[in-house]
Amino acid sequence: MLPNPTGKPPEMSVSCGYDHGKQDGGRPLGAYRRALWAVLVINAAMFVTEMTAGVWGKSVALQADALDFLGDSATYAMTLIVLGMSIRWRAGAAMIKGLSMGGFGFWVIAMMGYNLIQGSLPSAAIMGSVGTLALAANLLSAVILFRHRKGDSNMRSVWLCTRNDAIANLAVIAAASGVWASGTGWPDLAVGAVIAVLALSSSVTVLRLARGELRGDARA
Repeated sequence: MLPNPTGKPPEMSVSCGYDHGKQDGGRPLGAYRRALWAVLVINAAMFVTEMTAGVWGKSVALQADALDFLGDSATYAMTLIVLGMSIRWRAGAAMIKGLSMGGFGFWVIAMMGYNLIQGSLPSAAIMGSVGTLALAANLLSAVILFRHRKGDSNMRSVWLCTRNDAIANLAVIAAASGVWASGTGWPDLAVGAVIAVLALSSSVTVLRLARGELRGDARA
């Protein structure tokens, strides 16, 4: 071992056993950071597009999915901020994202109740076309993030957000067909329920993972 003339402890390149140059399993942070920036831009653009279409087309499903895009954009931005930090910081960020997912799920349920009382009929054409565009955007995001789908609670939350969006988009497209065939808004409300359940279940998954990591870090 080389002598240490300063007498000070050598600086550590890891914190709580975490290498700041790698992300779980030895994956380089640079690749994951570039992937996050790419999906952040995609999701932010889709939020503006889908929210505009959802309000114009009176679709609760599109508006809910648009807000999900906004939530995902915030998730990716937060992940970029804590990338390379200790497990405590990353798990803490995942806890915030898990709580946000749960809040989003309850908000969608409230919005469903409001639209049910209003009895508005959404535009099937707008739902179908914008839902297809959103699905393409999420499939592209899923391809970009696929190799990073496994890891800590922070990485897991990012993957779950993208997966949920793709499922929700398929449901929106199906609901557009249902609205067109039935002439009612019930299929639109049903999709809102699916999106809410996905958000709540993902919230539970991420919170459990993050809590376990925080406990493990406290025992370390």
